[in-house]
Amino acid sequence: MESRSVSVLAVILFFLIPLLILIAIGVALLMRSGRGRRDTADETRMIQEIYSGLRKMEERVEALETLLLESEGKEEAHERQ
Repeated sequence: MESRSVSVLAVILFFLIPLLILIAIGVALLMRSGRGRRDTADETRMIQEIYSGLRKMEERVEALETLLLESEGKEEAHERQ
């Protein structure tokens, strides 16, 4: 009797649980692929806006680095005198 319960447990662990996981993944993929073009267009626009914002931020950081280096150079020149 005990060996039968072990075999039932083995079937559940090795076949039923992975099958349920695969079904859940399949359902999730089907729902995801059902998104409209509008969602994709909105995501594309948001990514472009983020990219644009990051480029502007990079330019600002470069300008600040330049100012900082110039400031340090002036201080070093002032200290030498």
